[in-house]
Amino acid sequence: MNIAEFSGLLFAGSLVAGFIGSLTGLGGGVVLVPLLTLAFGVDMRYAIGASLISVIATSSGAAAAYVREGFSNVRIGLFLEIATSLGALVGAAVAAYVPTEGLAILFGAVLMFSAFAPAHAGPGGGTDTEAGRSLGTTLRLAGSYPGPSGEMEHYDVHRVRVGFGMMTIAGAISGLLGIGSGAVKVLAMDLAMNLPFKVSTTTSNFMIGVTAAASAGIYLDRGYVDPGLAMPVMLGVVAGSLTGARLLAGADVGHLRMFFRAVILVLGVEMIYNGWTGRL
Repeated sequence: MNIAEFSGLLFAGSLVAGFIGSLTGLGGGVVLVPLLTLAFGVDMRYAIGASLISVIATSSGAAAAYVREGFSNVRIGLFLEIATSLGALVGAAVAAYVPTEGLAILFGAVLMFSAFAPAHAGPGGGTDTEAGRSLGTTLRLAGSYPGPSGEMEHYDVHRVRVGFGMMTIAGAISGLLGIGSGAVKVLAMDLAMNLPFKVSTTTSNFMIGVTAAASAGIYLDRGYVDPGLAMPVMLGVVAGSLTGARLLAGADVGHLRMFFRAVILVLGVEMIYNGWTGRL
């Protein structure tokens, strides 16, 4: 296989990764890292470096469309980025000292947890406290988004402290694994903070680029960002994420959830198996 054919295959795979990442709020990295390591035999740290660059591109591509259409809650995203950016710096700093097999198993474990985590309880569902609600009110985090028929649907924000803590963990996972940690971000906003699923996925897409940028510099400094690998990956992810952004508004939430879980379950099993057997 020559360089042109290899780059073309990378672009095609990244196109699919960006599409899936945009629809689910995972960011393309959750598909890219397994794709590059399992299908193309790329060293996992170089795969993570390329993934971080592509995650920034995904966020820049899809997030602009979601903000314009009124789905993303920018205020929540900026507030939670404080936690994720700090976590990302810590995760990236320790990533060089974790064996590749360990990274793969951790990656798979995170995906498996995301696949089996309970679904969003709905407005007012789950345990909550008056303090959790009042903090969201004080920070003016509540918002609205376009409903299926075009009318604006209002939502409140709950358990802000729990969500903030989960975002710190999400940031550390992003720095370690280069995935933008969209799965944990979506869970934190959907399950802990009771945001509508479409708001969770779109706000996650808005956030993942900043989180990835916080750790990408460390990978670049260590030489784990290969331009020849990162360029076709980034272009494919941008094209795929823009396509996904156009389809999200009319997508059924139940189907999105099933798609979200099916994708990360398959990838999680693959990464744990290959990490455990030392195939990476």
